[in-house]
Amino acid sequence: MVLTDELVAEIKFLSLFNLESVQEGVKVHGNADPVLIAAAQRLFDKGLVTQHDGGYLTDLGIEVAEHAQRMLTILQSN
Repeated sequence: MVLTDELVAEIKFLSLFNLESVQEGVKVHGNADPVLIAAAQRLFDKGLVTQHDGGYLTDLGIEVAEHAQRMLTILQSN
């Protein structure tokens, strides 16, 4: 599997969520980086977030974000 720029942006977006509280969402404003705006839309289209501009993680989104954040933690450790 090749990591495209789009996939990297989606992983970065998922890493912004605080998994300690599912009541805490992420809002992407219209003047944000276009790459981030597009990543939020793709994640919405995939059913991982509740709104096209972020919102909250869906049940599937929580699972994917947990895996993504765990992966990043492992890869960033010494």
